[in-house]
Amino acid sequence: MATPSSDLVESALGRFLSRWVAPDGWVHRRYDRARAPDTARRGRLLFQTGRADMIEKYGEAIDHFRAQGWDVTAFDWRGQGGSGRLTTDGTGHIDRLDNLVEDLAAFYADWVRPGEGPHVVLGHSMGGFVTLAALASGSIAPDSVVLVAPMLALRSPVGQWAGARFARWQVERGDPLRPAWRRLETSAAATARQKRLTHDLARFADQQAFRQARPDLCLGSPSWHWVAEAFRATAALRDDPAVSRIETPVLMLVALADRLVDARAAARMAQRLPYGELVAFGHGCAHEILREADPIRANALAAIADFLDRRAPVTSRRSGPDHHP
Repeated sequence: MATPSSDLVESALGRFLSRWVAPDGWVHRRYDRARAPDTARRGRLLFQTGRADMIEKYGEAIDHFRAQGWDVTAFDWRGQGGSGRLTTDGTGHIDRLDNLVEDLAAFYADWVRPGEGPHVVLGHSMGGFVTLAALASGSIAPDSVVLVAPMLALRSPVGQWAGARFARWQVERGDPLRPAWRRLETSAAATARQKRLTHDLARFADQQAFRQARPDLCLGSPSWHWVAEAFRATAALRDDPAVSRIETPVLMLVALADRLVDARAAARMAQRLPYGELVAFGHGCAHEILREADPIRANALAAIADFLDRRAPVTSRRSGPDHHP
């Protein structure tokens, strides 16, 4: 297994990067930046990305929330971005997704600042799963949560049971670190990825260019063990009765045509939440809702703003100047 480097990975984020060390010693790359200058302070927002993502990928969304007055923090999940690797060949891997839930719980305890709320956690895809699992376990207690295309079930053409069995069989028959598929770099493969992720060609092209410029921050295909673990962990969360006892207001944004995660499973989970709300986007929307074409992206951001105005109102303001870096 590769171990994470303690050296900060340089990027365009520059002085806003630092490191956070988990209780077991794993070094994570983190990002902290206060609201945009001359904006009224709105609160603190923890922005968490999906599998194989890195902080930079959602820089545009982060800047949007800063412009709305939010102090934004993020960190790369262990094993990806600038937070080290769990394999030596760049394959995406995790022993148990519970490890990420524990990381979020520990990071949240360090991040939250009483009297400086409201505190909001936003999780995309795998980050959405981790956030909801942490809520269900009671290990985080933000004022509100936003889940964007949350990974609450993998999209499987053969269904959850058969998909999970097949993934587990692949793990048992060979190396559990073996990639579940081979990432191709042909133009046809890139087009297929683009259709799964976003209809916005410019945003997709920007990410492709970033992969070329910063391969050290990018991750490959998931291991078969990761796939099997994702089936197991999401099924366990769907069956967890604690979901129905979550008191935190939760907004879910889902793409009904999502080809990576099962939006209908997420919708069913939203119905179980005492203070759950759901906004569904139709066939013009792919998995990366906050990186979609501008009309859809604008509608998603408006839905989040409306939710936070209602469910995370400003309760206190920190004294001091309104100008922040």
